[in-house]
Amino acid sequence: MTSRPKALLSWSSGKDCAWALHVLRSRGDVGVVGLLTTFNEAADRAAMHAVRRRLVEVQAETAGLPLCSVMLPYPCSNEVYEARMAAASAEAVRAGVTHIAFGDLYLEDVRDYRIRQMAGSGLEPLFPIWGTPDDTPALARRMLDAGVGAILTCVDPKRLDPKFVGRRFDEALLAELPAAVDPCGERGEFHTFCHRSPEFRRDIPIEVGEVVHRDGFRFADLDSPVREGAEGA
Repeated sequence: MTSRPKALLSWSSGKDCAWALHVLRSRGDVGVVGLLTTFNEAADRAAMHAVRRRLVEVQAETAGLPLCSVMLPYPCSNEVYEARMAAASAEAVRAGVTHIAFGDLYLEDVRDYRIRQMAGSGLEPLFPIWGTPDDTPALARRMLDAGVGAILTCVDPKRLDPKFVGRRFDEALLAELPAAVDPCGERGEFHTFCHRSPEFRRDIPIEVGEVVHRDGFRFADLDSPVREGAEGA
């Protein structure tokens, strides 16, 4: 019997990559063997979302998958980013991985960049939740109906009122979002941290701390009393 192809999943810590994991596991055509996350090595936090690395480690543990960390300097040039991603890709290929999946929803330029970046790497890019802008209102509610729980950890105040940072991603929030804001935040309006998923063994309790203004964005500092490997209720 032929084994399934092995795939890494690009993991930002947000709801979309968590949903991509659910879709991939439900389809079963590839086996997800790890989560690939880029971290700001100066702050020890996930790039862009600014989530503590410890929280991403807890996510990986609750998903039953190893975390593959790519450490990036801050600030980080695109050349350095691509070089370190290329090194991580080569290591994955040596371990028998053949695919890498992304939780992108519909931004063509982002998808095109991923495809160019993976060309010649030995990893075939997958986009398991790809659709159109018209799909995201229903997609957001499908996630909630399936039990996905997330918190807005980053908001772009040029696109969305900063009062939304630290809020739970739920029906109440969706009802309050301005019409111009994508319900999944696909155009960069907001980013999330997923604390509950059909693919997690348990919910990750989250405490919302200080809100800071940095690099033009508002960030909610999230933490959890649960440690990696700890037993949850």
